[in-house]
Amino acid sequence: MDTYFVGSRASNLAKAQVREYLAPLRQRFPGIAFTHRVILEGGDKDRKSLLSDISAVSGGSAFSSEQEAALARGDVDVVIHSLKDLPTANPPGLVLVPPPGREDARDALCGSTLAGLPKGASVGTGAPRRIAQLLAVRPDIEVVPIRGNVPPRLKKIETMGLDAVVLAVAGLRRLGLDDAIGEILPVDLFPPSPGQGALGIQVREESSAIQEILSTSGDPAVDAQVRAERALLAELHGGCSVPVGAYAEVRADGSLSLYAQVTSLDGTRQVSGSLSGPLGEPEKLGEALAGELIGQGARSILGEIRAEAAV
Repeated sequence: MDTYFVGSRASNLAKAQVREYLAPLRQRFPGIAFTHRVILEGGDKDRKSLLSDISAVSGGSAFSSEQEAALARGDVDVVIHSLKDLPTANPPGLVLVPPPGREDARDALCGSTLAGLPKGASVGTGAPRRIAQLLAVRPDIEVVPIRGNVPPRLKKIETMGLDAVVLAVAGLRRLGLDDAIGEILPVDLFPPSPGQGALGIQVREESSAIQEILSTSGDPAVDAQVRAERALLAELHGGCSVPVGAYAEVRADGSLSLYAQVTSLDGTRQVSGSLSGPLGEPEKLGEALAGELIGQGARSILGEIRAEAAV
């Protein structure tokens, strides 16, 4: 029996994503053994430092660098990421294969609804995009920085006396925590991180055999959606630590539509736009919309954020 080693982070969510992805493959290929291996990331080991600082030390992402290094060394044959955690450029020798069906990409407010938050409410989130979007809609609230896996962040509503926390719907649903959702936030005001809700399936470029096996699980529509979102992010020279939201969907006529938004950290400046294009040209769509946002001042907003972070 052939054996392939599959790497992921150690969280319950990461393990749930591995089970979700491997279940149909195990049925489709009963003669292949898929063995899971846990890989600790810098962002998992260090819960106090800024994610940007951890990323700077690792030379990549706080939530993907160790897994990518293990894949490049041959310690594992596949890595299953949350796609939103991956930089837009693959390390040399590594590639992404088309992901399977996407879970709900939106964000959720847990503990309250947006309208139900009292004036001056405390809302927990550590993501710059979520902070910026919250302040753009509700400048009166106090954003409290929190980090950690999904269940511990939910518990901070009680342990820290927060009015609410913002989490990804996908993570909540994959962990069976749908009941914690107070309100799913609308995409027009809170577009998610590029790739949110989708899995990032990464392999070595040279591994044609495993690529052929994994290709049977790929969803072409989801692949086009996330490629458009990530192309936009790449064109803006952004990453998971900047307040860029993007969401693509396939229309009834078969075209691909993309909506995106860039917001200053204090929520006072915001640019947004949308475009549609052929399903087969997602990168062109992402790059074109990024150009429109740059024309509206997106690069200025992101430049100010990077300058603040460098101080």
